[in-house]
Amino acid sequence: MPRDLDRPQRVRRRVHRTDWMALLSGVLFIVLGILTVTRTIREPLVLVGVTVLGLAFAGLVAIVARVVRGK
Repeated sequence: MPRDLDRPQRVRRRVHRTDWMALLSGVLFIVLGILTVTRTIREPLVLVGVTVLGLAFAGLVAIVARVVRGK
């Protein structure tokens, strides 16, 4: 049976929304790993502080993105 070429095919595409918390947390841990391996950050207290602040920032961005998205 031949396909009907006059009728356009409707393909529903699912839009993938960015998970900002996961993305920014991953980037944060990669950067912190590089800084730790290269001995740029030597103090554990600084490392913990930067980690907490980075995760707080990632959470804030995720919350704002969800509010802007409307969900």
